[in-house]
Amino acid sequence: MSSLPDGTPPGAPAGMPNLAALAEITHAVQAGAGLPEILRAAARALDASLVLIDRTASVLAVAARSPADERSLMRDSDGVQTVTLTVADSAVGHLRMRTREGAPDASVLALVSTLIASEVERVRAPERASEEAATAFLRAVIVRQIPDVEDLLARGRELGTDLSAGSSVVIVRARPQRPTEDDWRRRLLAVTARGARSIAPGAIAAPAETGAATVIVLIPDADGEIARRVSAAILRELEAGLDGFGFALGRSRRAEDPLDLPRAANEAMLALNVVEGEAGATDLAFEATGTYQLLLPYMSDPAELQRFYAETVHPLVAYDEQYETDLLGTLATFLDCDANVNATAARLITHRHTVRYRFERVRELTGLDVQSTDGREKLSLGLKAMRVLGIAAPRGPATEPGAEGGRVPR
Repeated sequence: MSSLPDGTPPGAPAGMPNLAALAEITHAVQAGAGLPEILRAAARALDASLVLIDRTASVLAVAARSPADERSLMRDSDGVQTVTLTVADSAVGHLRMRTREGAPDASVLALVSTLIASEVERVRAPERASEEAATAFLRAVIVRQIPDVEDLLARGRELGTDLSAGSSVVIVRARPQRPTEDDWRRRLLAVTARGARSIAPGAIAAPAETGAATVIVLIPDADGEIARRVSAAILRELEAGLDGFGFALGRSRRAEDPLDLPRAANEAMLALNVVEGEAGATDLAFEATGTYQLLLPYMSDPAELQRFYAETVHPLVAYDEQYETDLLGTLATFLDCDANVNATAARLITHRHTVRYRFERVRELTGLDVQSTDGREKLSLGLKAMRVLGIAAPRGPATEPGAEGGRVPR
C-alpha cells in the first residue's frame, strides 16, 4: 500500500505519525533553520497548533492557524495541553498544544518534544552563558572584588556596558500576592532586564545573592537621570508582565567613579527596604530617604543596626507576632503624627484611651516611654533600623477586604 504525499498511509487513523513531517523536523534541526521553522514542522507532525515558550515565559515561536487560535493557546482554554520540555531533567521551556483531530501518539509526542527541547537548549546556551558572566561581574563589582578601575571598565565593556561616564544601581523586589507558578523568579529577572535595556541598552541585571525575588540592575548613567527613567520603565514592564505581584524599587545616586558602585548598591538597597515599609509606595530614590541616610554606613556591616533593633522595637515585633496586636503600627503612626495621641487615634480609627493603653504595653516591653523625648528618639531609630535591615513588620489584625475572619498570612 503506497503512502500519501505527506508520508501518512491512506486511511490511517487519527494520531498516526506523519513521517514526512517528522523528517522535516530532523532536516530543520540539522540545517539550523531556527525554532519557528522547527515548530511549524512539529505542528504538521502532530497535527496541532503550537506555541513554544521558554522558562522565562517568553514566546519563542508560534505555529497556529490564526491570531485568535494563538490567543486561545496562551490561555487555559478547552483542549489546550501544556508539555514541559526538559533536557537532562532540567526544564528548558513549555509547549502549549491543541490537537486538531485525535491525540498524537505518545511516542511521537515524546520524540518531537525532545527534539524541540534540545534545540531550545542549544539556541539559549550562549545567552545563558552571557547571563552567568554578567551575574558574576555584577556581584564582583558590588562587593569590591575588582579593585582596579581599568580592569573593571574593561570587563564591563566585554559584556556590552560602558561605565566610564558614571553609573547607578536599581534594586527590584517582587512579592506574589496570590499563588503562582514556580518559574516566576526567572520571569522577574527577564522582565526587569527588558525594562532596563529599553532605556539603557548596556544595563546588566542579575539576581541578588540574598534572595531570588530580588534583582540588581547596574546602569550606565552619564547624567544622573537615566536611572530614574530606567526605574519607571522597569515598573511599567513589571506591572504589565507579572500580574498578581507587588513591587518595590530602590535607586541609588549616580556614582561617577566605578569603584564607588558598592556604595551605590548599599544606597539602592537602603531605599528599597525603606520603600517596602511605606504604605502605597513602590519606587524610592536614595536622595528621598531623609534621615535614613544617616544609617548608610551600617549597610556594609549591619551588626550595630541589628543590635539597636533588638534593644528597641524587636520586643514589639515579637509581641505582635504572638498575639496579633498592632503595637508597632500604633507606634509608627504616633511618630508620623508628631507624637499627637488624638491625631494617632483618629488615623487608626480607635479611641485615644486604646492608644494610651498600647503605649503602656510598649513601655513594659521595651523599657522606653513614648512620652519622653529620649524614648521617642530611640524607638524612632529602632523603627528605622528595622526598615533598613529589610525586616517586615507583622501584619497585625487582618484589615484587607474579605479577610475579616482572621489574619492574612504573609
